[in-house]
Amino acid sequence: MLICMSTYFTRVMPSWRWWFAGLAVAFSLAAGAQVQRLPTMVVELQTVDVTLPANGLVEAVSQATVAAQLAGRVVEVYVDAGQSVRRGDLLMRIDAREASEVAAAASAQYVNAKASYQRTLSLRQQGFVSQAAVDKAKADFDAAQATRGQATVGLGHATVRAPISGVVAQRLTELGEMATPGKPLVAIHDPDGMRVTVTVAQYRLAQMRSVKQARIEFPELGKVVEATSVTVLPTADAATHVSLVRVGLPSGIADVVPGLHARVYFVIGRASKLTVPQTAIVRRGEVAAVYVQNEQGKLSLRQLRLGEPVGSSEIEVLAGLRPGERVALDPVKTAVDLKSASQRGN
Repeated sequence: MLICMSTYFTRVMPSWRWWFAGLAVAFSLAAGAQVQRLPTMVVELQTVDVTLPANGLVEAVSQATVAAQLAGRVVEVYVDAGQSVRRGDLLMRIDAREASEVAAAASAQYVNAKASYQRTLSLRQQGFVSQAAVDKAKADFDAAQATRGQATVGLGHATVRAPISGVVAQRLTELGEMATPGKPLVAIHDPDGMRVTVTVAQYRLAQMRSVKQARIEFPELGKVVEATSVTVLPTADAATHVSLVRVGLPSGIADVVPGLHARVYFVIGRASKLTVPQTAIVRRGEVAAVYVQNEQGKLSLRQLRLGEPVGSSEIEVLAGLRPGERVALDPVKTAVDLKSASQRGN
């Protein structure tokens, strides 16, 4: 009998089903033995929020990518990724010798044009030149003045300063590299202002406009927080037929950075659902199960089909449990006790 079952599990059933079936058989045999009293709870229907899930990315509300406005080699770098800066702090310095020569030439041209205009104006007062000559000298003077101002402003771009206060996310240009107008140098974001941007199908927009509450889950961090705001942007993508929704994050959440994946659950109503604590679930790959205790106190492992998370610690059960059944809250301790009881029985 045991040989036939082993052959069936090995050749017919997938690997995860083989694991679950074998584990269930072993613990069902051990359930008849005497085990210690374990913490359990009776599962019941609860009135919980009905949510609409959507995936999105974290982004900073205030962020800036500082680009070069002057051509030249980067000769000094004062910041690195992860460093905090304040608005106006010096980030980099670009070699401005060429720009300095251009500014000097523009200044000399300005001085010459100003003197020429004044001489022409004096000659016009004496009747030696026409008004057209005065107009041309004035135009040359104005052009030289504008050129000097432009060259002076360009010279000021040799010192790159932080446009906002925040944290340096990336240093995009290194010491010694050539900077050209428009080339990104440093990316900065404000960590105190974060939000999650998700896409929602257009047919959901009417439903989304009444949403005021949402929960944000960070699967990689194991954190769930309440959203501070939900804003549906008044735009839609004609190609993908989706709209953007911005969900505000509370400040001070550790390890939350721009680009991090997040899952948002928009609260769209209330309903009765059967839930269990997430800590009571045994997971092996895609298989989820709980230890169920019958009226005689015997424990057995039962596979579940799960739905969405409910709150910060519960998860919906779609199939595998009935209201009124009792489940073990500590699956690790339950497995250890069942194994010990089985060994004592043998």
